[in-house]
Amino acid sequence: MVKTPARGWREPYGGCAVHVEAGEEFQATTAQVCGLFPFVAGSGSPAIGTPIGRHQLFGEVVCLDPLAWLRAGLVTNPGVFVLGQPGTGKSTLVKRLIVGAIASGSTALILGDTKPDYTMLVEHVGGQVIRVGRGLDRINPLDAGPLGAAVQTQRGAEAERTRWELRGRRLSLLMALCTLIREAPVGNAEEVILGRAIDLLDERLTAPTVPDVLAVLEEGPEALRSAARTDDPERYRERVSDLVFTLELLCTGSLAGVFDGPTTRPIDLTAPAVSVDISRVGAAGDKLLTAAMLCTWAYGFAMVDGTTGHSYMAVMDELWRALRGAPGLVEYADSLTRLNRAKGMASIMITHSLADLEALPTEEDRAKARGFIDRSAITVLAGLPPRELARVSEITRLTGPEQELVASWSAPDSWQPGARHPGRGKYLIKTGDRLGIPVELALVGVEHELYDTDQAIR
Repeated sequence: MVKTPARGWREPYGGCAVHVEAGEEFQATTAQVCGLFPFVAGSGSPAIGTPIGRHQLFGEVVCLDPLAWLRAGLVTNPGVFVLGQPGTGKSTLVKRLIVGAIASGSTALILGDTKPDYTMLVEHVGGQVIRVGRGLDRINPLDAGPLGAAVQTQRGAEAERTRWELRGRRLSLLMALCTLIREAPVGNAEEVILGRAIDLLDERLTAPTVPDVLAVLEEGPEALRSAARTDDPERYRERVSDLVFTLELLCTGSLAGVFDGPTTRPIDLTAPAVSVDISRVGAAGDKLLTAAMLCTWAYGFAMVDGTTGHSYMAVMDELWRALRGAPGLVEYADSLTRLNRAKGMASIMITHSLADLEALPTEEDRAKARGFIDRSAITVLAGLPPRELARVSEITRLTGPEQELVASWSAPDSWQPGARHPGRGKYLIKTGDRLGIPVELALVGVEHELYDTDQAIR
């Protein structure tokens, strides 16, 4: 073995070099440079969808679009679950996906913006912002949207199917709101009576409201007494007493003035993007905020159900705030989102931590909530601590190096003021058991202003 002399070799250009320049890097397709194998590596990153950044190992552009990936056969459903610590850029990634979806012809629906994070972006792209709150815009949770208009023109079995769909949606939402108000599930007898009340109102009105349901329950017509299994008016009032007081609280209690009347500003599905801003509602407490999120989800999905031949991207941020309001609410959210693939809708659910699952009231709710991640074909992980990654790995398998990489993004490594969070703009994209794609997003142009969620504290 020959050892290099300390001063180099005694020949031209053989002396000691203090500084060695880095080699020049070239990129090309595997078809062009396949003869260099194994000194190059294929990317394995799909170039389908919205460019979201560069691969952290190979440097090529990584693209993501749940609907485009579904059409290309890369995933089995268009669900995306985004998980990461505050400040790591979850909303920034989602905003990039929203802009890409709009550019490809889809409509973005932000169903319940609690902060609000998306208002500036939606207004910038010429979209619609609906601001829900007392003295602001109001949403009728029983609004049928385009389905209500469609059923008027349908005949026979098709009309019957649509009516049953509308009935099921209205009944499910009323039960969810009642569950939230009383913090206990609605009983079987009450469900039967509520369903019959909806049937009566469907015969009388095109767009019933919650006060209409309350009024028909207090009226107590023969059809409702029959559903309550009694002919005696006094006995009927006893059986619906709890239900009446629950609905009365919806109309006059802490939720009054928000969901107890006709919709004042319908969603415009011709807009490139729609954001339902419920940030004003959040100031009134968690219960009202949870009700606002449930009603917004129901209203948004009902609007989409009445359309065909168009694709949508629905964003459901702060997911767990809506699920922890009362036992049974997870079941309602699950029923809303389960069939998104058939509707041509991609859904993006965003939360901070799976530890939020532990705050859900029952083990049944916790198990169903884990199903949201399990049914999302795409999981995007921003910075997370090791204990959180252990929970994630129980649902979405992560390799050791993947866990180490995501954990390295989880906390600042310096106490220096103004130091950049090491996980800002870094994500690991997981689909099934495939190896994850580590990607870093860099903002360009007007994105620095539109995607900034920290403006309020600057």
